[in-house]
Amino acid sequence: MILPIYIYGSTVLRQVTRDITPDYPNLESLMEDMWETLYYADGVGLAAPQIGLSIRLFMVDGSELSEDRPELKDFKRTIINARLLESSEETITLQEGCLSVPKLFADIERPTSVKLAYLNERFEPVEEWFHGMAARMVQHEYSHLEGELFTDLATPIRKKMLQSKLQAIAKGQVKAFYKTKIVQ
Repeated sequence: MILPIYIYGSTVLRQVTRDITPDYPNLESLMEDMWETLYYADGVGLAAPQIGLSIRLFMVDGSELSEDRPELKDFKRTIINARLLESSEETITLQEGCLSVPKLFADIERPTSVKLAYLNERFEPVEEWFHGMAARMVQHEYSHLEGELFTDLATPIRKKMLQSKLQAIAKGQVKAFYKTKIVQ
């Protein structure tokens, strides 16, 4: 089932999420719905807060980008209860966008590599280093788990420039081709 994506202005996007256990209600169908929603919205990542749930769950799939970025050919992960363990001192600035902030983009500086501890979809523990675009993708989604949006990481001047557009989104004055929702 395709779920509505909560957009900027929704309080759930600002909450620090909580861990889940394997007996979380309807977890398997939730994960299936999240994948379906992600693909329908033409995204590369989706975190539970973006569908209104304040839990530590996100999925990323970079395979669609593999033509330009071959290292993403088999990069598809379900990440549960993630914790950031380490990040590189080296950073890179790239343009980011977000399904929860439709039609808005900003250059964001992030570490080029990060190490996460998480549980996979079978609740098996994993510690994994992510590099390059994979690192960018998991950091973006991880930020959602911490109640942070990519726009929070923009430079002060860029934040000021984005302010009126963000206010318009929060008032529902943006159209996306996928279902959206604002809950304050």
